[in-house]
Amino acid sequence: MDRKGLIIAGLAGGSGKSVVAVGLIAALVQAGRRVVPFKKGPDYIDAGWLQLAAGRACYNLDPYLMSREAILTSFATRSADAEMVIVEGNRGLYDGVDVAGGYSTAELALMLKLPVLLVVNCAKITRTVAALVLGCQQFDRRLTICGVVLNNVATERQKRLVSEAVEKYTAIPVLGAIPRLKRDIFPMRHLGMVPHQEYPANDQALTTLAELANGHLDLPRVAAVMAELPALPESMAMPLQVTCPSLTPVKIGVIQDAAFQFYYAENLQALERAGAELVWLNAMRDPTLPPLDGLYIGGGFPETGARALAANASFRQAVKAAAHAGLPIYAECGGLIYLGRSIVLDNEEYPLVDLFPVRFAMSTKPQAHGYTVFTADRDNPFYPPGTEVKGHEFRYSRIVDWQGNESDLVLKMSRGCGFCHGRDGLVLNNVLALYSHIHADGTPNWAVSLVARCREFKGQGRRSG
Repeated sequence: MDRKGLIIAGLAGGSGKSVVAVGLIAALVQAGRRVVPFKKGPDYIDAGWLQLAAGRACYNLDPYLMSREAILTSFATRSADAEMVIVEGNRGLYDGVDVAGGYSTAELALMLKLPVLLVVNCAKITRTVAALVLGCQQFDRRLTICGVVLNNVATERQKRLVSEAVEKYTAIPVLGAIPRLKRDIFPMRHLGMVPHQEYPANDQALTTLAELANGHLDLPRVAAVMAELPALPESMAMPLQVTCPSLTPVKIGVIQDAAFQFYYAENLQALERAGAELVWLNAMRDPTLPPLDGLYIGGGFPETGARALAANASFRQAVKAAAHAGLPIYAECGGLIYLGRSIVLDNEEYPLVDLFPVRFAMSTKPQAHGYTVFTADRDNPFYPPGTEVKGHEFRYSRIVDWQGNESDLVLKMSRGCGFCHGRDGLVLNNVLALYSHIHADGTPNWAVSLVARCREFKGQGRRSG
């Protein structure tokens, strides 16, 4: 089957990449196309909207967290049944972690041999757009910019002037122009867009975005500039981790509700390949834990659901009792907060699981933002001592009070902030709670280790619930 694809990039964050990417995918799916979405970089919220538009999992490709081989394998195998592949970039096209643009969207485009559809915010600008596009075109001649989409266009005159300038000076076709909108289609919050799980009008948002794409993008020409993808090599037909069907399966609970939504599809699939059956839980509504062999609590926004989380005392108590009984629990960022004593919001304190003696609060500015590297230098349930892991963190939460010691933290940060004092990772029995998020394709032993610990717990005849 022929497969085609491209990367949607911008000049900067906030250029309108997500409006174009989600709208384009929604319109293509409405037209009956099989679209597989990918998101470049460490991102859960954009990936969630892309997944909603495609009606299937969105996968993250991150050149920092993943090896080149892992990226190429993920891209090839997970797009095998697609007609079209849409990859949404992040930040500006050439923005990376250093002056050479390492791990940038441009670098990913070259790695995947995909052309770039460049989205440009046209607020208060006309002919200069051509200079910006020309600069991107000339900056790295190895890259193919196959088209431009103008965003935030105020008038037909501006659209015509900008389009003529871009095509005259760069010979790159303008394939669409999104008009200035009276309101944001995506609801916004301090971390960017509100996750689709929290937005009750997400179906209406998708409909509006599909209408924008159909009305303001030249969809046939967009399809025409996509690159043909090579056939799937036999060497990439194997899964990233080997399933062990002869081993005892285990049940791992995954808390997925309005407060906890930050899970990479790759992480969940890695757990399944390692032998886990995933059981979906809601910390806001479920009265207790069902029988489980393990628990995975991802990140999210426990602060927005604090009242409901606090009110569900029976579920909090069940999690605490299970942890003390030895249930393996892996908790990231929001999950770490949930296992704390409480969170203080607007001078009101909301009780949480109270497994760790930590009180949290929220700041108006990010407290940690970017990639992390940590090394396990003390005993913990999931990472053997000496294991080095790449991850990422982005949080507004801060520690108000912690009745613990630095020696209690089992992970040493060589990059990033972690919990405090250059360390991360709180441990109690089979629980590890940390601020860093990991990507299973970049840390392939994570799922195997977690499932093995759950299998060991089950083998002792113990279960939660």
